[in-house]
Amino acid sequence: MKNKIVIVTGANQGIGFGIAQVLGRKGAKVIIADINEDGGALAVKKLEETGHQAEFIRCNVAIKEDVQNLFKAVVDKHNKIDVLVNNAGINRDGMLHKLSEDDWDNVIDVNLKGTFRCMQEATIIMREQGSGSIINIASASWLGNIGQSNYSASKAGVVGLTKTACRELARKGVTVNAICPGFIETDMTRGVPDKVWDMMISKIPAGFAGKPEDVGECVAFLGSDAARYINGEVINVGGGMVL
Repeated sequence: MKNKIVIVTGANQGIGFGIAQVLGRKGAKVIIADINEDGGALAVKKLEETGHQAEFIRCNVAIKEDVQNLFKAVVDKHNKIDVLVNNAGINRDGMLHKLSEDDWDNVIDVNLKGTFRCMQEATIIMREQGSGSIINIASASWLGNIGQSNYSASKAGVVGLTKTACRELARKGVTVNAICPGFIETDMTRGVPDKVWDMMISKIPAGFAGKPEDVGECVAFLGSDAARYINGEVINVGGGMVL
């Protein structure tokens, strides 16, 4: 990953920041694209303090103009984009019979349409380059999960988008893959009640929750030249939770 220009959306914390840490450690120049300006600036500071190359560009993937400005700024400065990691996402959980249309629309707009917006901009650039890698962070929930009809639908859409983009871009030298994290230890998941935590761990053959860096290692491999013949795949990073 040395000297590769990588955009990671939603990277100010959690899995996104873990991905940025791994990529930075492997020599990439990481552009953190996030809606949270304070969080993004802090993430860059943390990466730079450990000797990594990073910069922050504010971007709300739910706004087309923000996405266009993000990609223009990166290309104007670096003349290329090697890897795009679509990690930005939200959840608004609720049982199907109670779910509001606003909660449905917001999740689809960020998780699915936001991924589409970023992929479209990256595709234009990478087709012209004749190279590049797009890595979409989906979820094990794409297979369905109680109380997450909106989230599951958005992530299933990301999987379909990944496979379609692979068919369109493979002959242009671009790889497109999806990663489905399982139960990953973050500030958010650590906030669940102990009973829920134990129940989730019991479903994992490995017997423990993953770390954001575990997802980051998979991202780094898929974004490297070593993965040039891996395309259109959906890879679970979940300790065997999904078999």
